[in-house]
Amino acid sequence: MRDLKAPLRLVIMGVSGSGKSTLSMALGERLGLQVMDGDDLHLPESVAKMRAGIALEDADRWPWLDRIGAYLAASGPPGRVVACSALRRIYRDRIRAQAGEVHFVFLEGHFELISQRMARRAGHYMQPQMLESQFRTLERPTAEEIDVITLPITEPVSQLVDEALVALQIQPGLPASI
Repeated sequence: MRDLKAPLRLVIMGVSGSGKSTLSMALGERLGLQVMDGDDLHLPESVAKMRAGIALEDADRWPWLDRIGAYLAASGPPGRVVACSALRRIYRDRIRAQAGEVHFVFLEGHFELISQRMARRAGHYMQPQMLESQFRTLERPTAEEIDVITLPITEPVSQLVDEALVALQIQPGLPASI
């Protein structure tokens, strides 16, 4: 059970194209949380690699994950939400180690649907052909990761927000500190 007096720290996770940024913005708006897209915390060298279609290695990710964890840890009430792939358990653990109490919302979807979404997306540096690499890297959260909520990307954003709030024990329509 979440400490209702502590800042709410959320990571909206999943592969590229799953809707992390959209859900982060919707939850941030509903709850009055600061929102950060984890992509904005990548080093320029990492962005250049992804633009070139080169998958990041763990050595590229560690400082990025540390910056995400530090951003979350620095939050005061009501809290912060970050859109971040957090594809592997070790990445989520790295964020947990930096941020303290954090909750993850995993946006789960099938490759075909996400691939279609990415094909329609314009101006993003993540190349659609890299989606296969993301699915290979993805370690779906297990039941022992009790701070992870799994939601299907096939639902409308408003329903995903409501389901996340229920799972976080926040009444829909109320601020995170209530």
